[in-house]
Amino acid sequence: MIRPGATWGVAASGAEAFEGRGSDVELAELARSHPGELVRFVPTTSCDLARAVGLTAESSASWELPIDAIDLGDGFAVNMVVLGTRPDRVRWWTRSRSLTVHVDDRLVFDGRAASVLVANGQYLAGRDVVPRGHPGDGRLEMQVYAVRVADRASMRRRLPAGTHVPHPDITCVTGRRFRVRVAAPLRGEVDGVGVPARRLWEIEVVPGALRLLV
Repeated sequence: MIRPGATWGVAASGAEAFEGRGSDVELAELARSHPGELVRFVPTTSCDLARAVGLTAESSASWELPIDAIDLGDGFAVNMVVLGTRPDRVRWWTRSRSLTVHVDDRLVFDGRAASVLVANGQYLAGRDVVPRGHPGDGRLEMQVYAVRVADRASMRRRLPAGTHVPHPDITCVTGRRFRVRVAAPLRGEVDGVGVPARRLWEIEVVPGALRLLV
């Protein structure tokens, strides 16, 4: 959930809202097609962004939250982009790839990693993978997983509760613009949907992409 004590959002204005239902994918499409607009959304149980903000099918829609989005150049996401293997699926045999990561034009990683996450939300398949994720702070969280083979099982066990970080082999950075360059094409997963492999991934935040009724 969003950290307590932070001021975020305003009381619902009663303005007419676009309506939708579904998963993170459908919410991302609303953010892309109705930029900055008020949205009433009924989430499915697989909607991780809804979990992060406490939105359920029974929510009262009494509050408007500005929600950021993730721009990949050819599409939007609202929750998370995973490059490589999802952390909960990393095993001892999972291959690491040589890659470099720049955040806001600053080199933050140059080496081999099994996974790179760029997150707007907090949860991945219900696991608290990005405990610091805040979908309305105008920034994205990045995690680079270069976890040693011997430590991967224990890392996976700690994912549901978010206690896998901090970790000396997981680089965590926050920023607005991200560039991941890989020696060989690397597949991705955007809000849970697989997308074709690329050698270069360029990602940036879209602040206030929509206003969500919760």
